[in-house]
Amino acid sequence: MKIRKKSMFLFLALMLSMSVLFAACGKGGEVSNQNKTVNQGTAGNFVLGETPLKFSFYGNYDWYTMNPWGQDPATKWIQENKKVTVEPIQSGGTALQKFNTMIASGKLPDVIWGDRGTDVEKLRKAGKLVPLDAYLDKYPNLKKWAGDKTLNMLRSEDGKLYQFPNWYTKRPMGNGGYAINNKIYKDLGSPKLETFDDLYSYLKLVKEKHPEVVPFEVGISGQGIDFLYAGMSEDRTVGHLMNRAVPDGNVLKSLFSDPVYREAMVFANKLFKEKLITQDAITQTRDQVKEKINKGMVAIYGDFTTTVMGTEANSMLKAKDPEAGYTMIWPLHKEGVDPNKVWVNEFDSLGWNVSVITTAAKNPEGIFAYLDWLTGEEGERIIFWGPEGTYWQGTSDTGAPLYTEKYANDVEERTKLMAIWDTFQWAGNTTFIDESKSVNEMNLPEDKRDWATVSQTNVGWKTSFDATEFGNINPLPDSAEGIIMQQIADIADQVRAKALFAKDEQEVIALLDKAEQDAQNAGYEKLLKFQTQKWQENLKKINEK
Repeated sequence: MKIRKKSMFLFLALMLSMSVLFAACGKGGEVSNQNKTVNQGTAGNFVLGETPLKFSFYGNYDWYTMNPWGQDPATKWIQENKKVTVEPIQSGGTALQKFNTMIASGKLPDVIWGDRGTDVEKLRKAGKLVPLDAYLDKYPNLKKWAGDKTLNMLRSEDGKLYQFPNWYTKRPMGNGGYAINNKIYKDLGSPKLETFDDLYSYLKLVKEKHPEVVPFEVGISGQGIDFLYAGMSEDRTVGHLMNRAVPDGNVLKSLFSDPVYREAMVFANKLFKEKLITQDAITQTRDQVKEKINKGMVAIYGDFTTTVMGTEANSMLKAKDPEAGYTMIWPLHKEGVDPNKVWVNEFDSLGWNVSVITTAAKNPEGIFAYLDWLTGEEGERIIFWGPEGTYWQGTSDTGAPLYTEKYANDVEERTKLMAIWDTFQWAGNTTFIDESKSVNEMNLPEDKRDWATVSQTNVGWKTSFDATEFGNINPLPDSAEGIIMQQIADIADQVRAKALFAKDEQEVIALLDKAEQDAQNAGYEKLLKFQTQKWQENLKKINEK
């Protein structure tokens, strides 16, 4: 899941906090000496499961809340069998402020889990991160499953590895897409839903026949609106919107002047004006979206986490009515666009986010050992499906857990537990998990299969674009290009919101013209040149593999 960039005010607050951090790094004393020792990065005699390990953990996202450790079957098993205890530091819905406070006070958690890139590099340059290279051979799971090529892409400019990836992969992945409300769709005659023309007609029918529901629920931050861009042309991706840069040959060009983006925003404006999509699309919370979906109060739902949110909702609705629930459909598209070249998900071999071990950690090797165990076969089985004996018993020759009858019959309780375990999944091994799920799920009766896995297998993974080449193309926030990038992000967020409320197509175009002018005045071309150079460097690395 991606989060939109924060405002310039918060960015400046981060810069002020980081200046305190950099100043602290120049001081002598016990802390400084300890950091020098840790950064030698030598592996010792730690053995996971023999020596108790306790560490603090901070998830650097507004939306993230870690469940209590040891109060569910999986983490209780880990605590008892691996002697690991994790102490959460919650963001409280104000991740950036919390992060700034920790930095300014010098009291960092042992592990920080968040987006790779800029924040990681700030901490690294300040000497606050532990390099992981010395542990790779002693604890071999990460190296085995991610591979040297992926790990090399994660290395910092000093050549060292500081980031432990989450949901890295050698195969497509993704949770986004469109899901239809089965009862409403059937009630309206199950019409064709393939093109944007079909979508428009269907949403109008929903509004007429079912005025009590949201025709098209677009999720938090209006993520489903981005799917309209992806379907307006072949090989356009949601990642282009995140980077605010569109590939054209071997260069990256402006998003605001892109004809495809303009057409998508005109269409989004039309749907919004006619109240066919969520009217509080930009401001609603995750809980508000969840409530609507769980109650079946939407006709079509689409955002970047459809298979995650949809699983619980589907289970709850079907428990009351077997005919209810949701079905994921192939991404919608403009007439004439090849549906097999519409991408509402994207992945890269580096995965989603990363964990970094800070120099505050008393036992960095132990923490790495745990993360490495977690990303291996046994760790993934425990944290994803729970301890052996409940939902699985024994393994296949590939290490996949073999499902029990309880897995198939206890769908509602299993779904709740797996949602809890997802909050502890910081070193996700996509290849192992997805291959294991696919083998098991397709052997179950259709009505017993996991909704998310079926949706991913049939749609999500098949509509995921390999965006490895665009990884880490954005500059550090405190660089000249980084400051420009924040200004462009603010312009993009503002024009996107304003375009929804525009009175007509002409006003949408005028707003985008103004955004283009403002972006160019802010130094957009300089940023695009920087991103293009990084993109081309990535392509060179990939082609050398």
